[in-house]
Amino acid sequence: MSLQADTIAAISTPPGPGAIGILRLSGPQAVFVAEKCFKPLGPKGLREHAPRALVYGDLLDSGGQPIDRVLCTYSLGPSSYTGEDTAEFQCHGSPMVLALGLEALFAAGARQARAGEFTRRAFLNGRLDLAQAEAVGDLLSAQSREGARHAAGQLAGALSKKIGDIYSALVDVMAHFHAVLDYPDEDIDPFRMEELEVALANQERELTALLATCGRGKLLREGVPCAIVGRPNAGKSSLLNAMLGWDRAIVTDIPGTTRDTVEERCELGGVPLRLIDTAGLRDTADPVEKLGVERSRKAMEEAGLIFAVVDMSADLTEEDREMLQAVEETGRPWIFVAAKKDLVKNSRSIGLAGGETPSVEVSALTGEGLDKLGKMVAELFPKEDAVPYGQLLTNARQEEAAGRAREAVRRAREALTAGFTPDALLTDVEEALSALGELTGQSVREDVTDRIFAKFCVGK
Repeated sequence: MSLQADTIAAISTPPGPGAIGILRLSGPQAVFVAEKCFKPLGPKGLREHAPRALVYGDLLDSGGQPIDRVLCTYSLGPSSYTGEDTAEFQCHGSPMVLALGLEALFAAGARQARAGEFTRRAFLNGRLDLAQAEAVGDLLSAQSREGARHAAGQLAGALSKKIGDIYSALVDVMAHFHAVLDYPDEDIDPFRMEELEVALANQERELTALLATCGRGKLLREGVPCAIVGRPNAGKSSLLNAMLGWDRAIVTDIPGTTRDTVEERCELGGVPLRLIDTAGLRDTADPVEKLGVERSRKAMEEAGLIFAVVDMSADLTEEDREMLQAVEETGRPWIFVAAKKDLVKNSRSIGLAGGETPSVEVSALTGEGLDKLGKMVAELFPKEDAVPYGQLLTNARQEEAAGRAREAVRRAREALTAGFTPDALLTDVEEALSALGELTGQSVREDVTDRIFAKFCVGK
């Protein structure tokens, strides 16, 4: 039996109680299985309603007993998300109701869906290409508004169209070459070296521009690792909590409360950050705290951004100065954050030598200064306004394939100008086309697609 010959089912909403829980089916028997487990309240059966109509009724267990009063809808392939017949039950969001409902679907002939299997079927059935399928994962895990918009644009086909335009231009080069070489007696315009060189140079330039989006794409997908460093009790954990909007880290007046790194994600200034609250930097004999300090230094060295936090209600200490020097020596972008502004009655400056480092005074208690901090972060990681939503490369797989395509086009252009025989040029163009095909899934290996869809949650 092939992977798509059977009917799959899964819970498609997150675990835990909620207002709504969704059970999802896809496959040749999806509607049949749904009918066995559903009794409409009206006089008409499920199939007597139009596809995509919401039908009110009871979800039944294998013995015909009601589990929940639900809404059911079905779609017929190929006009569905997966390209197959599908059905969904909108239930009350009780974990027990969903578990019982899933058991009923299994008893009626469905099997448990694997991770990402719904989207994988959409890819295999031509409803999505591979770039769009990856965008589904990016959309589910988006950590910022811009990240969500780019993922939505990629899902709508923006990146696929960009790749398709480059692919089509290279196919034109290939087709013209083959036509002239294979049919010399036909009335075909001979290829002109200058025109071909321009065509190849244009696509090399397009691929270079596409590769230049990788940095922003990875930033939106993964977030900027941002280390919050400072001496004990400087206000690091309070700053973390203020940026998150909830109490994630323990805050006390006792120095050294944070013994290990604490990581959370947030959006600040439109930039997704992976905040890393670190143990206070100081010399200590406590073996546990010492390990925390070592991890703090490692986090600082690996960060893409550093918030160097000092307590502005007190004078700079030698520990503060050593911390600031260590931050400066990393060479990473950093912002000087003077915390606990609410404890300072009169305006006072504790400044920095040089004055070129962005600095801001904040109060975690009142939120004062957080907007300014966000603007500073946005200035350090500016948007690429020239890139339309969805036309960013967002992962290493895409970057590697696009890089191989560009290098192959470059070799073809160099072969052309060096006077190589046409077959050498065509080999490079074919390699570029193959690499571009990997981006959209036209020529990708099965083990690569296995790895991509294994990262998806069950039910998507």
